[in-house]
Amino acid sequence: MNNTTYTNEGGMSVRTRRIIAYIVLILIAFLCLIWFYILFINATRSHAELNRGFTPLPSTHLIENWTNLLHGTLPMWNGLINSLIVSILSAVLSTYFSTMTAYAIHAYDFKLKKVLFTFILMIMMIPTQVTALGFLQLVTKMKLENSFIPLIVPSIAAPITFFYMKQYMDSTLPLSLIEAARIDGAGEFRTFNTIALPLMKPAIAVQAIFTFVSSWNNYFVPSLILHDDKKKTLPILIAQLRSADFLKFDMGQVYIMIAFSIFPVILVYLILSKSIVGGVTLGGVKG
Repeated sequence: MNNTTYTNEGGMSVRTRRIIAYIVLILIAFLCLIWFYILFINATRSHAELNRGFTPLPSTHLIENWTNLLHGTLPMWNGLINSLIVSILSAVLSTYFSTMTAYAIHAYDFKLKKVLFTFILMIMMIPTQVTALGFLQLVTKMKLENSFIPLIVPSIAAPITFFYMKQYMDSTLPLSLIEAARIDGAGEFRTFNTIALPLMKPAIAVQAIFTFVSSWNNYFVPSLILHDDKKKTLPILIAQLRSADFLKFDMGQVYIMIAFSIFPVILVYLILSKSIVGGVTLGGVKG
């Protein structure tokens, strides 16, 4: 029997539902990608052309904008390296220790287990801006201003990452497997590193990407701590480029620098896209 004859309870055929699904997916993909297209088109245009309005066709000033950016006053390559250091270390530390925390809540049974879990979830509700002043005072007292340490170390305690890992463990990490490892004589760290972590690879990949992107795009906290141009991350340098005085302001340079700053993120997404999709799918299914 042809697939077109199969109908659901509402009388809609399978083929019709697929067509509707494809149309919706194409529309969503278009809405997601159109902004990248506009960005890269604007990166090829000069400041004067940008002032005249948008055009869907690329211009011929890409090399000129790139050259002007390289020979400008902002240390672009230093900003790239700084962003990579902060983002990579934050992603690694956040995912590892959040997974370890989730493992402790998942694998052990103690009196304050539910209270601790609820307390960690409550921290998720506190905006960063609320604690910024106290955090800045603490950093100043510890003489850690203009350092990457205040940007990297606090990422170890990531309630959102912990919550996702805990939900994923409930679906994929049976307690019987942990008990079997203990019976075989494996220590807790060995059990975590050799059994729990490999099973959590899809979720770790997802959260590593999310943490990397969040740290990469972070402007608020680094702008309060980093003062030396050679220590600043790319979002701060982009803001400085946008706030240049009228005589030095060049919108073409701004667009080319934004395109340059998001290229590593796009590259990471493309490399780990399968892990991201698989991790989100499996993490949303609770066995």
